[in-house]
Amino acid sequence: MVTAYIGLGSNLGKRRENLLRAWTRLGRVKGVKLLVLSKPYKSEPVGMESTNWFINAVGCVQTSLQPEELLAEMLAVEASLGRKRNLQGKPEDRSVDLDLLYWGDRVCGNPQLILPHPQIAKRLFVLLPLAAIGPELIHPILNKTSALMLQECMARQAGKPPGPQVQETSWSTENKEVSG
Repeated sequence: MVTAYIGLGSNLGKRRENLLRAWTRLGRVKGVKLLVLSKPYKSEPVGMESTNWFINAVGCVQTSLQPEELLAEMLAVEASLGRKRNLQGKPEDRSVDLDLLYWGDRVCGNPQLILPHPQIAKRLFVLLPLAAIGPELIHPILNKTSALMLQECMARQAGKPPGPQVQETSWSTENKEVSG
């Protein structure tokens, strides 16, 4: 069994519910054992034009699946929850988005799967929940812990114009408003 970390995000519909459904469905996949799911974080969209804020979380699983198999199962879960992928690769609003962040300490870079996820160290909406559940987890290329990458990301944002907002929230409340 290998420990893997998965980023979860949603900015359409009942965002928290979408993430909890995705997490539950991942747990039903043969060869996947759910370990821990972070608290949710509300964040402004990054790299796309949208007024719909995201709810993001990170989950940790143990799996006997190879990374490509786990990714295929993650994509199937997305599709089962209404995710339609844009074939042009342009970021857009989505009911659920699952990203394989780490699969053990595997490093690979092929067109279908890059491990670890190439944007981990730059995304506060990933680092906050990741550092909460795996502060000592070491990035196999950068050789830095999640906690250190979070500190560095926050330091880069200090003194700059305000960047995307990220706020801790809870699983029990769903805002009536989609943004903000």
